[in-house]
Amino acid sequence: MRTQVGIIGAGPAGLMLSHLLHLQGIESVVLESRSQEYIEQRVRAGVLEKGTADLMIESGVGARLQREGLIHHGIELRFGGAGHRIDFADLTGGKSITVYAQHEVIKDLVAARAAAGGKIFFEAEAVSVHDLDTQPKIRFQHGGATETLDCDFIAGCDGFHGICRNAIPPEVLRIHERVYPFAWLGILAKVKPASDELIYTYHDRGFSLLSMRSPEISRLYLQCDPDENIAEWSDDRIWTELRTRMATRDGWMLADGPILQKGITPMRSFVAEPMRHGKMFLLGDAAHIVPPTGAKGLNLAVADVRVLTRSLLDFYRHGATSGLDHYSDTCLRRVWKVQRFSWWMTSMLHRFPNEDSFQHHLHLAELDYVTSSRAQATALAENYVGLPFDEPYS
Repeated sequence: MRTQVGIIGAGPAGLMLSHLLHLQGIESVVLESRSQEYIEQRVRAGVLEKGTADLMIESGVGARLQREGLIHHGIELRFGGAGHRIDFADLTGGKSITVYAQHEVIKDLVAARAAAGGKIFFEAEAVSVHDLDTQPKIRFQHGGATETLDCDFIAGCDGFHGICRNAIPPEVLRIHERVYPFAWLGILAKVKPASDELIYTYHDRGFSLLSMRSPEISRLYLQCDPDENIAEWSDDRIWTELRTRMATRDGWMLADGPILQKGITPMRSFVAEPMRHGKMFLLGDAAHIVPPTGAKGLNLAVADVRVLTRSLLDFYRHGATSGLDHYSDTCLRRVWKVQRFSWWMTSMLHRFPNEDSFQHHLHLAELDYVTSSRAQATALAENYVGLPFDEPYS
């Protein structure tokens, strides 16, 4: 089997890359180790930057997003029993974010590739990559047989635990990582969201977040220990803790409802560089992970896709290799800015182990400054809605 671009992984990065390449007449094959049903039902982040939402619409996969996505023009930072709104529209010239679950993005992209006759092999596990400096090959298992995909380039969109990053020689690969001493206990609940916009709360007992997936489904999070036993968290305990952390002096109340799903999410910052080795390119979680506080994981993966798509288009249309040569440097410049923002949001809003009263009051002072200084609020808003690109995609 042969194609121009072999893509390992049918997450947002792999599917969006395949879709955009198709629009430019570039062939690709996507190999996904899981089933279609699994990737379309796996619940993940659901906040799209303005640029990500625009790209979906411009590339023809945004019809359902426009119908069902929840457009937000701000967020609330809550501390000291009071809420403070960060007005994105006012601070960024009218920009917004869209709440639209990642698995819905996956469904839209899979449907688009199927309608275009795109080649996605589900339950096809890539086991090794070869000849990355010459004529790349992907060996994969599918239907009980081992097959080989020959390609011009490999896009490693196979996540943190995939094979592509580890195919870079250890003397070349550099890892930068920070593991946080807390995690998020997340729930999906069948209850109308208690706010029209996301609420980030700093509290003596730890961070909490009110988000949503639809007008009827709420997504909420609590800071907890990384080794927390989810079995010890009854529904009543979760709702009691959420109400305690999110309470305000004016009597705001959080309504509860049936919990559909619950789980523990560890927190880490991770960057691997370079993001290119020979004719293999890393995208998304294969190269970088951010803590979810800044809602950047999916968006940063799509930013990688934009860069690689343009670079491959320049190569196939004009024989130019400059974009491919500079792919890693171009992506990493944005990656580190997003890492900085996600680290800052995480550090500002969470209680770290053994914090004393001095550190607690520093948190409060930082939040007070962010919500009372237009310059600081603008910096938060600009990063949250998405840093600009050098040029529009289209």
